[in-house]
Amino acid sequence: MKDPETKILTPSEEPAYGKGDFSRGSVPLLILKLGLPIMLAEIVVVLYNIVDRAYIGHMGETGTLAITGLGVCFPLITLISGFANLFSTGGTTLATIARGEKNDEKAERMMATSFTLLLLIGAALTVLLFAFAPLLLDLLGGDEETLPYAVDYFRIYVTGTIPVLISLGMNPFINAQGFPKIGMATVILGAVLNIALDPLFIFAFDMGIRGAALATILSQSASALWVVLFLRSKRPPLRLRKLCIDRSQVGGLLKLGATGFTFKVTSSITQAVVNIMLKSWGGVLSTLYIGAMSLINSIREVMSLPNSGVTAAGQNVMSYNYGAKKEDRVSACIRFILFTGLAVNILLWILMLFIPEPIIRIFTDDPELIDMTVRCGRIYFGAFPFMALQMSGQTTFVALNRPKQALFFSMLRKIILVTPLTLLLPNIGLGVEGVFWAEFLSQLLGASICFTTMYFTVWRKMRKAEYRV
Repeated sequence: MKDPETKILTPSEEPAYGKGDFSRGSVPLLILKLGLPIMLAEIVVVLYNIVDRAYIGHMGETGTLAITGLGVCFPLITLISGFANLFSTGGTTLATIARGEKNDEKAERMMATSFTLLLLIGAALTVLLFAFAPLLLDLLGGDEETLPYAVDYFRIYVTGTIPVLISLGMNPFINAQGFPKIGMATVILGAVLNIALDPLFIFAFDMGIRGAALATILSQSASALWVVLFLRSKRPPLRLRKLCIDRSQVGGLLKLGATGFTFKVTSSITQAVVNIMLKSWGGVLSTLYIGAMSLINSIREVMSLPNSGVTAAGQNVMSYNYGAKKEDRVSACIRFILFTGLAVNILLWILMLFIPEPIIRIFTDDPELIDMTVRCGRIYFGAFPFMALQMSGQTTFVALNRPKQALFFSMLRKIILVTPLTLLLPNIGLGVEGVFWAEFLSQLLGASICFTTMYFTVWRKMRKAEYRV
């Protein structure tokens, strides 16, 4: 007998979006509802990174050396974020699939496991990277002029490793449960603090690049606290109740999370190889080339924003519907991610080829560095539209819990293609510009192979299911 106080909701009345139920409603609208706040949050992240680097780049006579020193730190900063991806990619995907299967207890254990592992890994990284920072940064391309700036920045930054990992690694669990506005607030909180503290520490307290690092870790600490407080509150369906490691789920988490981790680690390795090759082949202009690559990496963050917001939301919607065995909706997700990504990337590609200078001038007013970045950036971004193929394919493999394919294609472009090409092309007549051509070729080849494989192994079958509905 039904409880007389219980109201039975019709499908149209059920809180499909607010509670993270993505099995009904328009797929494009669901992705946009989730994706727009995520995208706005990431725009804010990039904006405060831009402000951070712009302040550093305009530090008077030392600005160019400081921005180059920051570029030397990028591989290690990327490595740290890779560990956040290790647990957020696998954890959120498997937790969302479990929610689609109506198993919230399993999903909650997965979230607690991810959080506990992030704490342990963060503590270990803090000690190791702080101790070996000078040696590592020297190997990554620092020289007698830029190494002091790199060490000053990174040693302060690394003391905030735990809050950085919590903020980056646990915020996706908020988005995945249907609270993208809360996830956006996490990022905005950190961004506003960072923008406010940067000029205070860099110029008012005369801390220079060390002030930029201090502002970053304080803002990330505030974001991390916000995340933990929300996940421990009564609002989300999954609550962070305690520290624990569910050994039965660790294997699956690491297998799938290895995709996001490998992508970041391979990016870190690639950035290291790139810095080394630019230092070796750039001659007296090596500092300018490394500085140009640092600015190109910053611009790439901006250009990747629209796609990353849509794919992050699409991955959550795909995973939920995969767990709910709704293949037609999975197919609709793939199609939406692909075509929105292509449209946006083509537009950004045109802007970067024909009017790149206004974007570059945000970061520096050094005319030599601007000219170098324009010339090298046009090569680097030459095949940028193809990255929409890469992101749609890679997102699908992760969302559908296919760790082998996801791991392979996360390695293909960076390790199998771009790193060998970076080492090879300068030696076969292209000189230092071969470093930038390596990225062009890897985007063209890697993205095409990833998408083609995804289409024939996954999407073609899903499209047939969509047509049957």
